[in-house]
Order: sequence, then structure tokens, then C-alpha cells
Amino acid sequence: MEISRRRLLSALGAAGVLAAVPSQWAGAAALEEGVSRLISNTVDVFAGTVASNSRTETDSKRAAVERTARANLAAMDAATGDGELFAGVPLGTSDPNLNTSYQRLYEIALATRMPGISPDLYGSPAVQDRVLDGLAWLHTHHYGDQSTGYYGNWFYWEIGLSQHISRTLVLLADRAPAELVSAYIAAMDAYLRNGRDGDVDLDSRFHTGANLADITTNRILQGALTGGSSGEARIRKALVDQLTVFATIDPYALRHGVTDGYYADGSFLQHASVAYTGSYGKGLLSRVVQTLKLLDGTGFAHGGELVPTVYGWVRDGFAPLIFEGWMMEAVKGRAVSRTGTGYADVATIVEAVVDLASLATGDAAVALASYVKHLRATSRAALDPAVFVSPLSIVRYADLLADTSVPAADLNPAARSVAFNAMDRTVHRRPGYAFALARSSRRISKYEYMSGENLLPWFQGDGAHHLYLSGQDQTQAYGVDYFTTVSPYELAGVTAPVEVRRSVPELYDGKLFYDNPGHPLNFTSSSESQNRYVYFPTATQDHSGGAVLDGRYGAVGWVLSDDVPWRDKRAGVLPDDFVVYRSARATKSWFLLDDEIVVLAAGVGDAPGAGRAVTTTLDARIAAADDRVAVERGRGWVRWENTTRAASVGYVLLDGPRPRVRLETVTRSRRVVRTSNPDTAVTRQVFSLTVEQPAGARPTSFAYVLLPNASATAVRHHRGAEILANTPHLQAVRHRGLGLSAANTFAPGTHHTAGLTIEGPASVLVRRDGDVTLAVSDPTTTRDTVTVVLRGRTLRKASGDDAVRVSRVPGGTRVEVRTRHAYGRSFTATLR
Repeated sequence: MEISRRRLLSALGAAGVLAAVPSQWAGAAALEEGVSRLISNTVDVFAGTVASNSRTETDSKRAAVERTARANLAAMDAATGDGELFAGVPLGTSDPNLNTSYQRLYEIALATRMPGISPDLYGSPAVQDRVLDGLAWLHTHHYGDQSTGYYGNWFYWEIGLSQHISRTLVLLADRAPAELVSAYIAAMDAYLRNGRDGDVDLDSRFHTGANLADITTNRILQGALTGGSSGEARIRKALVDQLTVFATIDPYALRHGVTDGYYADGSFLQHASVAYTGSYGKGLLSRVVQTLKLLDGTGFAHGGELVPTVYGWVRDGFAPLIFEGWMMEAVKGRAVSRTGTGYADVATIVEAVVDLASLATGDAAVALASYVKHLRATSRAALDPAVFVSPLSIVRYADLLADTSVPAADLNPAARSVAFNAMDRTVHRRPGYAFALARSSRRISKYEYMSGENLLPWFQGDGAHHLYLSGQDQTQAYGVDYFTTVSPYELAGVTAPVEVRRSVPELYDGKLFYDNPGHPLNFTSSSESQNRYVYFPTATQDHSGGAVLDGRYGAVGWVLSDDVPWRDKRAGVLPDDFVVYRSARATKSWFLLDDEIVVLAAGVGDAPGAGRAVTTTLDARIAAADDRVAVERGRGWVRWENTTRAASVGYVLLDGPRPRVRLETVTRSRRVVRTSNPDTAVTRQVFSLTVEQPAGARPTSFAYVLLPNASATAVRHHRGAEILANTPHLQAVRHRGLGLSAANTFAPGTHHTAGLTIEGPASVLVRRDGDVTLAVSDPTTTRDTVTVVLRGRTLRKASGDDAVRVSRVPGGTRVEVRTRHAYGRSFTATLR
């Protein structure tokens, strides 16, 4: 079968990866061998081999699989037969229960193919027949008729159910009746098409990013089950489609209109506008690495050509976002409200990195293996490899840790500042701490709510930050309990109006979405209008982003604005009963240095005419109820310390109103942030430092410094950055010790500060240390050029990006930076 080279070039944008899919097959015998290898690889990946399962490291995994299978069989025995296959899992109107039923059949089938399982399960024809009978019953009564299916969540019908079904049929390929396999493949095709022509609709807003990787992996397995030329065609088409997820997203030349995927700066988006590395991005990484293992040696694909791309995802996309084994909240969307996140997220990533290291060669293989060791050494939670999907990965992990020739080494340098401008996130790392900042814009959502998850999300993308301290158990500092016990209006870094907002179920009679299919905007559970106005609305302004200098120092500027629902409700676009909320106003900058983070805020207050009080939270931290927490306060400074955990943060108040300091004990149920969380009461000590403006107050400005891990003496005697300007048009600081000046400009026109003249909105850092180094970015992503004049002696360009042009002007040096289609990227140069 010929593969369109033009199609692959279009999908991948690089000729070098065309070799990932051979252009033609070597004959029928080779095809049959490739299909057989694909099926055996799949069984080995999920069930392990005799060799892997004889290792003691896989004992826990095998025991867990066996326990689950026996519990599922017992539930089958206890089923009433009246509308349920498993006791307590009624079917007919519940797609989650249908998904659970298929998952349980897969779990039973897995036990029958896993070497080392008890002989009454492993290889048992009787147990396998029970699974096949269950598949047949579900197809006949609940799945095979599309006219009665496709209710509830589209994900189950196009991805989730197909995943369980396809894997189960592959596990039982030697016993599954051909007519049952054919019937299921036809049904899976019908649900995936859902009335459309073709198999995977690359123009569908559902078939993107991580979802596309899942769909195409399912279809690869279905092709193996089909066999012959039609199976080969299905596998090859699925591979060509899956290769599109390896392409770096170019926001100025979108393919199929898709914004989901990885960007040049390491950002990852899903759902068009949600920063999602820590959830869907994690899923995509896991799936593509898993698929490379399934295809290994089959002849259908040569994964070596794709490994460098995935390695880049790990190095530039994941590593900055993982701090001592903890996945940062800023890139997890609605998953921040789940109880099993943080360290557990990183376990999934570790498995993928372990497998990727086995596929990589040379320096990349060593770097990946070293990173796995680093994560294990620095994580505050013991990583249990029993949670890995594959017993083979468990063995690889054990062998990697035992390899004394591989050193533990981070993929991050010790000091790193990363601007994920494509997803409005910034991460700043130093030995001892990491700082993560979440923003929003026309491009990026203010938050994600969906399916009863993350019920109180409104300000999570409004300049909210997380300050992670080294050596801490982050479950005691952040995670679901942070969002449970800290007021949603007083998240660290947030400016919010003082008002009561209600969750979606509270607003709309207990429903998890706004239901109004009769309106012209067609508000249904999966409609684009639901996404745009309920699930993940964007802001209404462009200014969000900043520059990075030398990979170490950063400047970030952002403007707080209303969201799209508020704007469109005022314009008469939305229904009368649709509830919207108005934002406060602020212009903010963060200057990210070594042992300090300087924050400037100007024009802080309520929206014109709204008349509400406004609270800005400089920081909010939690501690266990029995931890020893102390708060000191002096003239112009505050210090929080948890002596139980040897953690501290200092706050130096550079300018503005005197903040309010509070330390209180808060008890709330985890269910307040997620409807399906257990009704577990959580008690935490909550510290907050806030600037509170009464209703009707004039807009104000203030500035402060965050000092991670600072001693009391260091806080009292802090001498660091000084403020040069703090207005809604210009915010700038200078740090004489570093020889560094940094500025964010927010308006058209000419701005003067620190020996710089800056034209229009920009983010600029300049360091004078012998030579002059500078970094410039366009935080609006809309400008063609940014111009900066450095006053003083004339300088020439010694090195730097081609987009930076340097020329002499009276009284200084003019630097013109071509920022057209740069999407917030920093451009740097050294001047001499």
C-alpha cells in the first residue's frame, strides 16, 4: 500500500520522519508476520512475559491483576441478569456503567493472559469464554444498535469503550469468534463515524491531540484483529493519522484548525485553549510511547525516527513542570480537583520515560534514564511501579535503577526560567523552590470546569501562582486540599471582586452543564457553545506573556480582563437565564530573579461602575492542622514559617497599602470542589496575605517581593530589586547586584525607563556585565516588530538571534526585533 508522501510531509513538516512509516509492504507473508507480532507485542505490553513475570518486582502487579479479576468474576456471579452484567452496575441509561462493564471484562481477560497468575485463571478457556459471552451479551443488548447508543458523553462511545473492547479482543484473539470480532469492529466504526464519512475525522474538534492518539491506537489494534489487506489499510491509515500529533503546532498555519498539541516553546494545549500538560499531555505522552512499543519489530513503523520528538516533549514540556516528583497544578485543568493527582501523575510519566529510554539511543537514552533516577531520588513520595500499566516497564525500571553506570541527573539546569507563552504559563526554578504562574488571554482559558469537576474554578488563570518549596510533601502544601480549604476568591496571586459566585450545578438546578438546546447557540453537554461559555471560557485581552534572558531570568506582564461570557451577555448573544460574572481590573508584572520574585500591580480595583470591594491575595499557604506555624510581622515585611516542616516564605512590601495578615483553621469537604470526591472533611491551617479595597475605592498600585526559604534576618534586611515604574502603562525594576533591568510595557507609544526607550507593548530584560545581553518578546503575539533603544555608548551585535537587528542612533543603540508570528517567543542578543 502506498502512503502519500505529501500527506506525511503536511502532517509532520519534516521529511526526516517519513521513514517512520514504510511506503510499501514486502508481501503477504511479511504482512501476516507483522500482524502476528503486533498482537503478541500487545499481549506482552499489557500482560507481561514469562521472563518479566518471574521477577519479584512484578509480584505486586500480578497480585493486583488477580485480585481485580476475581472480584469482577464474583460480581458477574452476583449479577441479577436483569439489565446488568456485573452486580451493582445497572445498564441501559448509564454510559459510565457501560464503560465500567467493558473495563471489568478487559481486567478478567488480562488475568487469563498474564504469566504467573494462578492456573485457575491463567490460560483458562472457561474464564475466557465467560468474557467472550459477556462481550456478546453487551453487544446484543447495549452496544450493537447505534440508534439506542451514543447517549451521554461522546468520549465513551468514540474512545473509552473502544479501548477496552479492542484490548480485550486482542488478548483473546485466539479464541474470539470471527463473527463477534467483525460485529464489534463494525459497531466501533459506526460510533466513531457517527454519521460522517471515513474513519477518523481530522476536522472534528473531538479528534485532536491526546484524543486522536487514543482513537488511532484503538484502530491499530482493530486492524490487527481484522488482518489481511483491509487490516493493513486500517493500521496504515491510523498510523498516518497518529503521526499528526507529532507535528509541532504552528498557530499561524493550523492544520484542520487544530490548536491541540505541543508548541515550539514546550506548551501543550487540549480542548483548544486549556493548558493541559499535566493531564491530557501526560495521556498523549503515555499513549504514543506505548504505541511505539506495540509496533516494535512489526514493520509497520520505525519508531526511532519519532523518538527525538518525544524526547523533546519530555525535556522542554514536562521536566520544567515537575518539581521533586510533583506535577504542577497550573497545567492540569479540571484535574486539580481530583484526589489522586500530583505524585501519581508523575508515576505515569516515569513509565513513559522508562520505555522511551529503551527506545532511544546515545546521549538521549542516557539523559532519559538519568532523569528517571533523578525523579526517584528527589520525589517526596515513594514511586510504586505496581501502578505501571506494563510488567515490562516495571522490569525496565528496576534494571535502570540498578544500573550503576547511569547517574541521577535532572533534565533541568539548576537555575531555569521557562516562558510557556503559548499556554500563558511561566515556571521559574532555583535550588530550593519553583514558582509557577497561570494567566489567561484571548488565546487561553481562564479555567476549566467540566463534568462536576473543579466546581469553583473562576480565578485559577487570573495570575494565580504556586510557590513550591524544596523538601516538602506537596500534598500538605497544594493539591486538592489547597483548593478545598483556600477560598476560591483568595487563591495566591489573584485579584478578585468581593461577591458570591455559584457553581454550575448550583446555577442550573443540579445539572453539570447549562442545558438549552433550543437556543440558537445550541447549549448541550458537548456543544461548542458549552465549551466557549461554560467549560473553559477565555479572557478578552491579548496581553499575557514575557521574556526570558539566558534561560535564567524572566519578566512577565499580564492584564486582567473580563471573560467572553460577560462580553457576549452584554452584547445580547446569550440567553437571559445564563449567568455571567464580571472581573476586577489590574495590570501586573512578575520579575523572576534568583532568590526573589518581584510583583508589581497597578490600576488595581473594580471594573468601572461595578461598585464592588476588591481583594488581592499576595500569597496563600496551607499547613496541616497540627503543624507548628508562626507568622512574624515587622515594618514593611511579613514572614510565614512552618517549623514542623522547616519551610518558610518572606514577604517584603515595597509600596502600597498595608496588607492584612490572617492565619486560621479551615475545615471543608473535598466534595466542594468535585461532585464525585468522597465527602471527606479536610482541616488545614490557612495563611493569607491580602490587600483589601473597599467598595467604591479608587484604583491603587502596590509592589512586593516573595522570598522563598528566607530566614527572619534575610527578610528584615532584604535589599534587592528597586521599583523604577509601576503604572498601568509601564512596570519596571532594576537589580544592581545582578546588573539587571527589566520592564513590561502595556500601551502604544513611547516608554522610558532604566536607560531604555521602548516602543509599544513589550517585555524587555537587559543585563550589563561587561557585554550587554538583552531579551525581548511581544506578549500580545500581535506585533510585527518591537523596538528598544539603549541610551548611552554605541553598541554592536556580537551574537544573537537573526531576528534582532542593531543600529546606531544619536545618543544610543537601536535594537529592532522582528516578532511577527513569533507567538511570544523571546529573542536574545549580546551587544558589545
